[in-house]
Amino acid sequence: MAQVLDHAPVVVEEVLACDTRLTRRWAHGELHDNLPPLDTHVVLTFYGHASRDIVWRTDQGRVASRTKSGAITVIPRGQEGRWDIDGSLEVSHVYLPDTRLQAASDQLARGQKVELLGRVAFEDQISARLLEMLSHEAGVQGNSSRLFVEQAVDLLCTQLVRGHSSLGALTIDMPRRGLADWQVRKVTAYMREHLDEEIGLDELAGLLSLSRFHFGTAFRLATGRTPHDWLVAERMERAQNLLRDPLLNVTEIALSVGYQTPSSFTAAFRRAVGLTPSDFRRRL
Repeated sequence: MAQVLDHAPVVVEEVLACDTRLTRRWAHGELHDNLPPLDTHVVLTFYGHASRDIVWRTDQGRVASRTKSGAITVIPRGQEGRWDIDGSLEVSHVYLPDTRLQAASDQLARGQKVELLGRVAFEDQISARLLEMLSHEAGVQGNSSRLFVEQAVDLLCTQLVRGHSSLGALTIDMPRRGLADWQVRKVTAYMREHLDEEIGLDELAGLLSLSRFHFGTAFRLATGRTPHDWLVAERMERAQNLLRDPLLNVTEIALSVGYQTPSSFTAAFRRAVGLTPSDFRRRL
């Protein structure tokens, strides 16, 4: 996997039962390449507010979705394919040997061999939360942490078996009456092009010739977030990138992402990221 990504996964040194491995939260850039088959299952979840188009092409066909928190991707062992991800992502992984999956599934499968289903940004709050907890505990020393992690991996295996396998599969909700994908792309592209300006709901609705009320409801149904929440997330992502440039001061960055004062920018940044812009810059 590290061979096709701009940053290698941050795999912790500790090896769990059956050679299971974890990663901490880590980020990689956009991806347009083939991923070779791996000898373990890979299960991952997504962090942050950014939502990206993601497409997986295999011999079995094409699966497209949009990344979001509360969703997971499952790559069964031995499965290769081409991935197209339009932008950077923050993720965490579990590398899950098949022996661990089969051992955890014995009670549910009653000796029957279980095959995992491929999933792409599939909504599963339970698995996503387990992956978040595992990422948080990854690398923490101590017997209590090791016990917690091993049991959490077993819970993840149980959820995978009952919801993402040949034994049982969660179903995708029927499409809701929201915006079409091209409409979401048009609106979010406009946001990114005008982050240094005030952008109102009426302005965004006008791009699609919709009423303010209809647009706000349809956008939330399509993306899971309000237009305001999405816009703030875009501003914060741009701000984090700009803070990496030591030649830009906080006031300049605030203005470039649509905040008229450093104090309003700092307050919004702290709410979104958990740090002030200055603290974030010092940790780079």
